[in-house]
This record gives sequence, C-alpha cells and structure tokens, in this order.
Amino acid sequence: MSNYYSAITSSLYVYSPLTNGFYPRELREVYDDAGSWPDDGIAVSDVVYREYQTLPPPEGKVRVAGTDGLPAWADIPAPSVAELKAEATATLSALMAKANAAIAPLQDAVDIDDATEAERASLTAWKKYRIALNRLDLSAAPDIAWPAYPF
Repeated sequence: MSNYYSAITSSLYVYSPLTNGFYPRELREVYDDAGSWPDDGIAVSDVVYREYQTLPPPEGKVRVAGTDGLPAWADIPAPSVAELKAEATATLSALMAKANAAIAPLQDAVDIDDATEAERASLTAWKKYRIALNRLDLSAAPDIAWPAYPF
C-alpha cells in the first residue's frame, strides 16, 4: 500500500462534491442518524482538507467541486442581475436614510422660522438630492448614475 493511499484511507474527512462540503468521519454516526451523510463523499487527505477548508482562498477565488469530484479553486463568478439590483436597492435605501436624517432638523428650523440662510440652502440641496434618488432607475444596475452627495 502506498503512502498516498494509506493517507487517504486513514483520512479524517470526506468531501462531497454535491454539497461542496467536508464531513468529519468521526461524526459519521451523527450524520447517518440525521440522514445527512453524503452518498457521494470522497476521502481526502488532511492536506486537501487544510488547503480547502481551513486556509483562506486565494484572492478572487471560491471553492468549487472540480471535474474530478475533488475540491478546486475557481474564479468568483460575476454577480447576477438580481444581485446587482439588490445591491443597488440597499445602497438607495442607505442613501435615502442619510438624506432623511439630514433633512429633518433643517426642515424643523425652517418650520419654526429659525433657519439661517446656510441651513435653508443646505435643506434645498438635500431635498434636490432626495428627489434625484427617487428618480433613479434601479433596473439599470450596475449602470446607475448616482447623484452627487450634497456637502
């Protein structure tokens, strides 16, 4: 028996290409009881386990199941259109919250006729910004022309 083969057969982990996960052999009974031990599990060496489970991935890479059924590094896929739209929606929400927070005290000062000219100008700038945010077409993500932040 070669050293490589004995290292694999005495491995502490199996890798499932289907779940892209590692499973400790010592917990097999627990997984079996739960009905979740992978049928496609492949014994892997501790070196493979450490490289793909415990160490950080190389920059721009993500763990995937390789064509041989073993873990491999692949490029992180580009975000989907849905993910880009969700990110744009979250950004819009955060920017609107900042605009609302800036507008509220300025509007209060105007409402009670206690605003300085600088506060009035700032209020107008923030309201124009908020209107510009409301008019954005998020379906164009990621090609959104975000309005300039009023300072």
